[in-house]
Amino acid sequence: MAEALTGVDAVIHSAGLAETMSGQPEDDYRVINTEATIGLAHAAQRARVKRFVFLSSIRAQSGPTAPETLTEDAEPRPTDAYGRSKLAAEQGLAEANIDWVALRLALTYGPGVQGNMAKLMRLARSPYPLPLSMLKGRRSVLALDNLVEATDIVLRAPAPLRKPLLVADPEPLTIGEMIAVMRQGLKRRPGIFPMPSSVLRAASLATGQGAIHRLLSGSLVADCTQLAKLGFAPVVDTKTALRALLRD
Repeated sequence: MAEALTGVDAVIHSAGLAETMSGQPEDDYRVINTEATIGLAHAAQRARVKRFVFLSSIRAQSGPTAPETLTEDAEPRPTDAYGRSKLAAEQGLAEANIDWVALRLALTYGPGVQGNMAKLMRLARSPYPLPLSMLKGRRSVLALDNLVEATDIVLRAPAPLRKPLLVADPEPLTIGEMIAVMRQGLKRRPGIFPMPSSVLRAASLATGQGAIHRLLSGSLVADCTQLAKLGFAPVVDTKTALRALLRD
């Protein structure tokens, strides 16, 4: 592998098992997301690659929700095999003799997106009004164009980095706001109405969807101040990008 990287200035590593690949054993996440990442970094080190950019995840730092705004200074507390494998890869990079940066990405969306964002898109396309306007949890997401910009920023950073950086769009939104904005992209009314959270929670528990309610009502907000200090300025705002995602 080191021979294949000869003459390469930078490596951007994005391959791995995704969070949405449910049912995968923890060992698979460790082998593919952790050990393969560290092995590639060591090969890059031997080939004298100048910078190793690892596309990590916000889940390396937190579970699916967090009561406080996340910063890189907070102690990482991943709650599943996916998040633990990403954090372990970052820790392995920290022991390597190479200039590295781990971009802890918020939920990323763009053409062909799958996973949780695809589920929200299906809700937005549905013809039904949805009782979401009283869910107050706010969530950071990341437009693909902003991910590209963040990657370019860290590639051009003059000083050694050797640290993780949170990456997200500037404006966290509630789930109801996301659905409403997506429906704007479809040139439809928002179709979001209020229902007390306690009633929605009771209905979710009665139908065996309590975990989904906790996810929808919880917050996961990233503070990207450290990335901004390197010159990162998002090229698109969340609402514009979400409208375009459904329009296209």
